[in-house]
Amino acid sequence: MRSILVHADRTTAMEPRLETALALARSTNGHVSVLVETPVARFTAVDPMGMSYVAADAIRESLDRDDAWAREIEARLAREDVPFDVIRGEEEPVDGLADAARLADVVILSRGCDFAGTLALATRCPLLLVAGVPVPMPVSRACIAWDGGDEAAAALRASVPLLRGADVHVLTIEEERGAFPSTAALRYLSRHGVNAEFVAVERTGSTTESLSAAAARLQAELLVLGAYGRSRMREFLFGGVTRNLLADSGTPALLVAH
Repeated sequence: MRSILVHADRTTAMEPRLETALALARSTNGHVSVLVETPVARFTAVDPMGMSYVAADAIRESLDRDDAWAREIEARLAREDVPFDVIRGEEEPVDGLADAARLADVVILSRGCDFAGTLALATRCPLLLVAGVPVPMPVSRACIAWDGGDEAAAALRASVPLLRGADVHVLTIEEERGAFPSTAALRYLSRHGVNAEFVAVERTGSTTESLSAAAARLQAELLVLGAYGRSRMREFLFGGVTRNLLADSGTPALLVAH
């Protein structure tokens, strides 16, 4: 994962995202791109007669403020030992990130990001969701949530660059094993130089609670999961197990929808 895209905002969660991106870039000889968006459409209003109004002064002030902030980020990154660029945009975050992610290897967001599900549907790029502290790179302990489905397989394949040298456990809820056996997942990882162990997780409450408890017990630094839910409609794709896992502020997660 050498092309690393970071979502920029002014929350306290920005720094752990940026530190994770820098650590990943150092471990892979990668490049960090930081996207700073100014969603200008938010400054446009439409009245009941269909007439549109643009708050030009507010747009100008917001653009100037975000331009200055982008320069601050550039100055911050210039002190690091990692190649970088700062991208300016005027779209909503999901649209801007989806465009920029076309040639990215990973997008770094935060756990609890309210548009992570929407973005995962809009891009084929894996999302690395950081909790309150940076994710250590290289990862030394990781868990893969496995049910034998297409989403889990896509997430497993995407995670391989982060798993080499890590202590990896493939987690399966005992009564939810899919038609594609977990041993095949272990063989796939082995072919890519990743040694993994199968762990049958006893259900202790919901699927979310069981997987989260297992990842915590194994002291995982990363939880890999495919994005899916009970409903296959796109609007509800993140309404089941995935949404609950993302709401859990514990283990950082690598999320793949496709």
